Amino acid sequence: MATYIMLNQMTRQGVSNIKDSPKRAQAAIALGKKMGVKLTDIYWTLGGYDTVCVAEAPNDETMAAYAVSLGMRGFVKTQTMRAFRANEVRGILRKLA
Repeated sequence: MATYIMLNQMTRQGVSNIKDSPKRAQAAIALGKKMGVKLTDIYWTLGGYDTVCVAEAPNDETMAAYAVSLGMRGFVKTQTMRAFRANEVRGILRKLA
């Protein structure tokens, strides 16, 4: 499975319902499970992003559908990045010409 980092910013709706944030995180985990995405970690953060999630998905398309599905709910805007472990980077670097 591929690893992804999701940086999330709460929308106005998300901030106005901040007390429900832990419940929404559980709903996000359940949605991921339904869609084939496993959230391995969720962090509430200070700074430019309100939450950071680490997730695993079988491919980019599945992760993209999950991120869009989260955004459709109106509580967060997502920025998703594919993350590579050291062994994956070594494989990528071996392919360089």
